[in-house]
Amino acid sequence: MNRKYMLENTYCEITPAIMAQKAQWEKKNYIDPRLYKEYNVKRGLRDEDGRGVLTGLTRVAEIQSYNVVSDDTGEHITPTDGVLYYRGIDCRTLVTGSASRGRFAFEEAAYLLLFGELPTQEQLEDFCKQLASYRTLPANFFRDIIMKAPPRDLMNTMQRSILALYCYDDKANDISLENVLRQSLQLAANMPVLAIYAYQAWRYTQGESLFIHAPKPELSTAENFLRMLREDGSYTELEARTLDVALVLHADNGGGNNSTFTNHVVTSSGTDTYSAISAAMASLKGPRHGGANSKVMEMMANIKAHVDDWHDPDSISDYLTRILNKEVFDGRGLIYGLGHAVYTQTDPRCEVFRDYVHQLAAEKGRHNELALYTNVEKVGKELLLARQNKKAISTNIDFYSGFVYEMLGLPMELYTPLFAVARISGWSAHRMEELSVGGKLIRPRYECVEPHRDYTPMEER
Repeated sequence: MNRKYMLENTYCEITPAIMAQKAQWEKKNYIDPRLYKEYNVKRGLRDEDGRGVLTGLTRVAEIQSYNVVSDDTGEHITPTDGVLYYRGIDCRTLVTGSASRGRFAFEEAAYLLLFGELPTQEQLEDFCKQLASYRTLPANFFRDIIMKAPPRDLMNTMQRSILALYCYDDKANDISLENVLRQSLQLAANMPVLAIYAYQAWRYTQGESLFIHAPKPELSTAENFLRMLREDGSYTELEARTLDVALVLHADNGGGNNSTFTNHVVTSSGTDTYSAISAAMASLKGPRHGGANSKVMEMMANIKAHVDDWHDPDSISDYLTRILNKEVFDGRGLIYGLGHAVYTQTDPRCEVFRDYVHQLAAEKGRHNELALYTNVEKVGKELLLARQNKKAISTNIDFYSGFVYEMLGLPMELYTPLFAVARISGWSAHRMEELSVGGKLIRPRYECVEPHRDYTPMEER
């Protein structure tokens, strides 16, 4: 394939005259942090104790991670083991229930999120056939949409592709529930294809050979993802099941996470499905949301390079202390993957994922690295608890997911796109819920703290 169509670099520097105003616009954008307390602003839509501000109701998913006890001195939060419910069902049972019967679980989880009930055998088979029928992109889509503007970031390429699919939909602006369900199923089926094809196009720009595998209708989402990723299309049963579990555990995480809330906000405006999902993708791309496992991988690579004995807790403790003191690594003083905005004592996703991490590490002969992860987790939590006024710290699923993806041969460029492949089911369920019961444009209030002043004529400025 000829590369002449690749876009020229359109980046232009800001002129010196504009840059000279930098100090001025930095000053005009500054807001004294004390004003947030004065105006009782819930920064990040969170209360002072870290709990999210209640902005809506949902029946799609729920996180339970603490108990609230009230007494004469006020409310007190007691950490508890976390539970993540999909439509009232513990998501961990979706994994165990499917695995015990030899099924892949992600399609069952997606059905549950979208339709609100567990499918019968016949319903699940029909659902999988429907997804398979939708896994075909429009003719020449890869050439005309993905390759014409080669990827620099796969998430942006996927967003552009989703918005382009709008142009192929004769009922793109129809927001009736029946049509939105059809669009949601099509996007859920297309998402893994878009992710892999964007990655293959990116590889080509890096001088690698281009190969494209069409998805097979009889395979699950996890199986197709691995088959399309690898040149020989092969994968083991454990690899496919581990990826399937990862998809289940990332399918939703309550209505308040940043990308799902973005989806609610944009959906409330009455816009089309493609725009709403693209907006959620834009949120997920942010490193504070969807890129956490990549930061864990960067941190672990740094630890591997500077800690000689991965089995020595003292050596690990010394280096983690230097990380916390902002002396090494990225200078932010964070141990990535430990702690979560909502889960307090345990992240249930990590607890169910842990067994697959151990199985895959055994299959791949990665015992030493698994020992390092285990020691960093244990020692890191001890150090954090000693420094922070907390009763417990959970291990986020992101702590191990990057390690699993690496063992599966997934490049880091695909980590966040894979998150989107899983989360599309939750986004779609929340979008349909918002269309069903929202009925009101979401519009929070911002207090303006800029003093009023008069207009100054040009000659007096």
